[in-house]
Amino acid sequence: MKIAVAGTGYVGLSNAILLSQNNTVMTVDIVQAKVDLINKKKSPIVDKEIEEYLSEKKLDLTATTDAKSAYENADYVVISTPTNYDPDKNFFDTSSIEAVLDILAEMNSNSTIVIKSTIPVGYTEGLQKRYPSLDIIFSPEFLREGHALYDNLYPSRIVVSYPKDKPQLKNKAVEFAGLLKQGALKKDITVLHPNCTEAEAIKLFANTYLALRVAYFNELDTYAESRGLNTKSIIEGISLDPRIGDYYNNPSFGYGGYCLPKDTKQLKANFKDVPENLISAIVASNTTRKDFIAEQIIAKKPKVVGVYRLTMKANSDNFRQSSIQGIMKRIKAKGIPVIIYEPTFEGTDFFNSKVTKDLASFKSECDVIIANRLSEDLSDVKDKVYTRDLYSRD
Repeated sequence: MKIAVAGTGYVGLSNAILLSQNNTVMTVDIVQAKVDLINKKKSPIVDKEIEEYLSEKKLDLTATTDAKSAYENADYVVISTPTNYDPDKNFFDTSSIEAVLDILAEMNSNSTIVIKSTIPVGYTEGLQKRYPSLDIIFSPEFLREGHALYDNLYPSRIVVSYPKDKPQLKNKAVEFAGLLKQGALKKDITVLHPNCTEAEAIKLFANTYLALRVAYFNELDTYAESRGLNTKSIIEGISLDPRIGDYYNNPSFGYGGYCLPKDTKQLKANFKDVPENLISAIVASNTTRKDFIAEQIIAKKPKVVGVYRLTMKANSDNFRQSSIQGIMKRIKAKGIPVIIYEPTFEGTDFFNSKVTKDLASFKSECDVIIANRLSEDLSDVKDKVYTRDLYSRD
């Protein structure tokens, strides 16, 4: 099977590696440096399993910037390009997906196109009308940053949908799901084949529930800190209820990363003309949490605030939309200088704040250090550290 993958982020690269164990895969990116790294069997992103598989496994994988050569004669073209949320349009920016579809339409491609990018509810049906000559299906991903390949090797479920007005594409959806299962290490995997619009809803509602859970435990923590209560004691008490569970309950500075902020806003936008209260509250809650955290730090009257890591999660180099950036903006608005320790950042300045890789000088220059997640790096300056991390895990 010949497969092309557009995009080499967490979604694209993890899928390309998974599929290249048993198929010929060409992955496409517009950044030559990322293409060169992949062809040298080096990962352009931080992900333990991606790094291991690229360097150690036998993969039929090639990276290129030549999209047309990759898409030519491909049985499947997987689109995993970024879809950032556009606040002005109140909608995902899906132009990167359409750029790939424009090329395929121009080529009169016979490939089955699998969209892996996150998209609004109802988007695939609209594409069928805009690109009637193309066969387009949608397969949402459920991956964690920094564990993307692991979550493909051991998936919680596989969802590959097909358009309700093209039932003949169900066979392609079943076949593609089989390719994903073939590359996985987990054997007993639940596979679903809903229509495309239902699959789009599955993705956005799943991520919004995760954001809800983060927001819930953060608001619990806000209440406890405001009232002088022990947050951990309360969380342990309620988490013993098996319906709630002792997981995904570690307070933070707010939900962030590439997916949850944009997916919750997109779902809220999709609720236009549909009654709702909860989805809007989840989005608003994250702003309230950042306000509260910033106020707690400002109340300490720091001379210099240190930000320990811009990244959202441990073992990750991704700090897109990280919640700590929102805290930084609020602190700096009060005229308080901020210094950032971020070893994965190439540069010395981030939005007019000094960035350093020198941990020792960072610790000495700052009188308050904020950390979304604790690290042994800070064990010798515990008296300076402000965090809401209770369990030293994401």
